[in-house]
This record gives sequence, C-alpha cells and structure tokens, in this order.
Amino acid sequence: MDFTFTQDQLLFQASVRDFLIAEVTPARIRAAWETADGRDPALWQQLAELGLAGLCVPEEYGGLGMGELDFVLLAQECGYVALPEPLVHTAMVAAPLLRRVGGYLAATWLPRIAAGEAKVVVGLEQNLLVEDAHVADLLLLQRGEAWYALAPEQVALRHNASVDPSRRLYAVDMKMGSDPFCSGTAAAALTAAALDRGALGCAAQALGLAQRMVDMAVAYSRDRQQFGKPIGSFQAVKHLMANVAVRLEYARAPVHRAAYSLAHDEPGAMRAVSHAKLLACEAANLAAKHSIQVHGAMGYTWEVDLHIFMKKAWALANTWGDTAFHKARIADYIFADGAALGAGATFN
Repeated sequence: MDFTFTQDQLLFQASVRDFLIAEVTPARIRAAWETADGRDPALWQQLAELGLAGLCVPEEYGGLGMGELDFVLLAQECGYVALPEPLVHTAMVAAPLLRRVGGYLAATWLPRIAAGEAKVVVGLEQNLLVEDAHVADLLLLQRGEAWYALAPEQVALRHNASVDPSRRLYAVDMKMGSDPFCSGTAAAALTAAALDRGALGCAAQALGLAQRMVDMAVAYSRDRQQFGKPIGSFQAVKHLMANVAVRLEYARAPVHRAAYSLAHDEPGAMRAVSHAKLLACEAANLAAKHSIQVHGAMGYTWEVDLHIFMKKAWALANTWGDTAFHKARIADYIFADGAALGAGATFN
C-alpha cells in the first residue's frame, strides 16, 4: 500500500507555503493586532482568490471538492506562519458541517464560502467561547442537543481576552426566537463531526507551529555567540532541538492518519483524531519550551517574534478538546473489553 501524498498534493502545499511565508509576516500579524477587529480583509481576499476558502466545498457549490486529507497539509502551513484569519476553521470545520447538513443552509452558504464572500464559524458548548464570532456572517452554534444557524443580529457577543493576541474570543448569547435546524441524534452526530474536524485542524497547525519554532531557535543559535562560538555548537542546545525534532517527526504520521480516517468516514476516526491532537500539541508545547530556553531571556520578550507562535501553540492545545479530554477518549478504547490492540490490529 502507498501511504504517501500525491505529487499534486505536495506541489499545492509548496505553492501555498511560498505564498503564506511571503504574505503572512510577523510584522503583518502585529499590525492586525492594532486594528479594531484584529483581522486583515485584504489577506482574506488573497486567500479566497487562491481558492483556499472553498477547498473543501463541493464542486457543485463552486468549490474545489477536496477533503480533509487534501487540506491537512495546508493547515500545517497555516500553523507555520501562525495565520490569524479563520481559514482552517472555515475550510475544515464549517464547510464540511454545512455539506453534511445539506438543504437550504448548504445551498445558501457554501457558494459564498467558496467565493470568499462569507465567513462561517462553528461554536461548540465544550469550547465555551467562539473564535472570530465578531467577523462571522453566519454562526453555527451547538446548544445542548440542538444546533442553530444564526445571523450576527441574532446574537449578543461579549469579548474575552486570549493568551494569543491573534485569537479573538467571544461568549455568544442567542437572542429570543431562534429555532434549531437540527436536534436529537442528528445533532449529536453533527457535534461529534465538528469536534473531530476542529481537533484535527488544531493538530495540523500545531505541527507547523512546532516546525517554525524549531527553525527560529536553530537560526538564533547559529547567530548567537557565547565564549567565541555559536551557541548552536554546544551539545546541550543540540539536544534540546533534537528532542523536539523526534517528537515532531513521530506526530506527523498520526495527524495524516487522522485526516485519512475523517476523509473516509472510518469507524475509528474519533480515536485517530485524539491520538493526533495529543502528539502534535505535545510536540508544539515542547518546541515552545525548548525554543524559549535557546533564546534565553530574550525569548520571553514582546519584541521577539517567537511569542507569536508559542502563544498560539498554547491556545490550540486547549481548544476543541484539551489534553485530559483526548486522553480520556483514548483510554475508553484501550480499556474497553475486546479492544483490538497491538501492531497486528493496525489495519483493522
């Protein structure tokens, strides 16, 4: 069996990487922090013109008709530049959710997402706060055993500060008179689908964030001199980065495996997603810790760009299910009667 990505997928990833590195600079991210909504409309338009917003929108609605396995590589690149815009949320969570719901909602909003004309955000009760609710044209909210599709005028927002200045978080209160579009068993399935795709998006971005922090630490250790030598030549510094590199390499395959599971609607997709998020966020958190050590006291300062990536890694580790939540999902499977464990059960 061939588990590698296709040449087309890798070329698309490379082209998106080149664009993001050129356009989404730390200076541009910092500039967006100073705006009223913390977002850059020109950047969103650029992303839309590349077709990225409509990547997971079916072709009949004007999208590219791709799936989670195609987008997971691009989500990594979004993490590498700490992209503030809600591209991963829109393409990996909102669009698949609307595709699953179908009907009027899909026919109305999927073409607008594909054209870059609308931002749709998804809010789960488990997350408590909704990211980018202030710039959403449509909010898909889960409340108990029901889902609601709400326009901005149907909700009241209360801003909550985040450790990551790029994340704009809001408590969302629904106004009276809102009717659910889905409830009961169907709503529970939607909640599970949204949670898994949100967690996968976090895991993929964590891979990119970890790689960026390693790259920054390596570059700094090459330039910083101590005792007449670059600090990168010291064995202790090499070990710090090597430890991260090992964790990062072992996290990649589970993230790609989880994307495959979701794209093919496999029964074990939930378990694969939890495995992926645990390993990827662990690698990103270790990258943040060791990169700060390599930078020394400079690593803690606002002026050093490292904190942009470090804080996003911390934030993503605790949304769409924190470490305890995903460990519990894995534990439920491992300790269940008749669980198929071991290498021989890999492809069951």
